[in-house]
Amino acid sequence: MDLAENLNLIQQRMEAACDRAGRPRDSVTLMAVTKGQPPQVVEQAARLGLALFGENKVQEAKAKIPRCPSRLHWQMIGHLQTNKCREALGLFEMIQSVDSLHLAEELNNRAEQAARMTPILLEVNIVGEASKFGYLPERLLEELEQLNALPRLEIHGLMTIPPWTPRPEKSRPVFQQLRQLKERCERLLGAPLPQLSMGMSDDFEIAIEEGATIVRVGTALFGARPKAVKPA
Repeated sequence: MDLAENLNLIQQRMEAACDRAGRPRDSVTLMAVTKGQPPQVVEQAARLGLALFGENKVQEAKAKIPRCPSRLHWQMIGHLQTNKCREALGLFEMIQSVDSLHLAEELNNRAEQAARMTPILLEVNIVGEASKFGYLPERLLEELEQLNALPRLEIHGLMTIPPWTPRPEKSRPVFQQLRQLKERCERLLGAPLPQLSMGMSDDFEIAIEEGATIVRVGTALFGARPKAVKPA
């Protein structure tokens, strides 16, 4: 694995996508998804200038993050169980995968106990895939007011994972619908939601063209995923 070469190629692709969309390059942040990657690989990525990292599981993050450089920024991108909320708040600066009012309420309660504010993204299951977590769009709109009323949570935007396809262009309608949903949410709230987390290794260029502000890239950066880190 040549991490520096992979990163350079990804950055070139991001810049080209921003150019096509008429966007400044600094309007999109690259998140390095480190599921299954050991701390030494994270440290190597950090030395190359990456600062934002995403983890899928609390258990793995709990074992890994303390062994990584302290200056890094970590966000939760995988499904979060309510019984892991307290630990998640101690590990992550943002929870990108809030997919129900029940989970949001538990996060709010735990944040209240910790006397802290918690930035979140609302995960949306745009096409209603049975195998994926996330709000159905209409349900999100129904519960948005209740979510926004939780005093310890700050809604920063939306996140989605489109259905897998060998043709990245097929993800474009999903990204378009998430952007449109964000705009509806902004009108309902009367406030901007600055973040759209969408696009991964295969389709991040399409996502950037459709307005992504965070792209979550693992395989294209690190190569094939090794076995997950086990807690000590």
